[in-house]
Amino acid sequence: QVQLVESGGGLVQAGGSLRLSCAASGSIFGFYGKAWYRQAPGKQREFVASITSGGSPNYADSVKGRFTISRDNAKNTMYLQMDSLKPEDTAVYFCNADLKVTRVWVDYWGQGTQVTVSS
Repeated sequence: QVQLVESGGGLVQAGGSLRLSCAASGSIFGFYGKAWYRQAPGKQREFVASITSGGSPNYADSVKGRFTISRDNAKNTMYLQMDSLKPEDTAVYFCNADLKVTRVWVDYWGQGTQVTVSS
């Protein structure tokens, strides 16, 4: 079964760092990690960061200068390095990618990983 799996979430103190990973599992023929989103309790899912096919990043203003998105195509994995974490960064983080399944590119979402930042 093809799926995206996030990992690396956890509990960290304010000012700390976490590195999230988003990996594809199952039989795929291509991986294009596109973006990270997050959803805090009682709030709508919001954009965090994206990366183009050429590797150019784009960030939400709230994380600019603190978060770094990257992708390793050889490993079919996308990353989100999160530094200088704040309590307001607490949320479930989701990754979004296109996976090539047989001859078709399909949009996939991961199940989410919890990030909790204590003050």
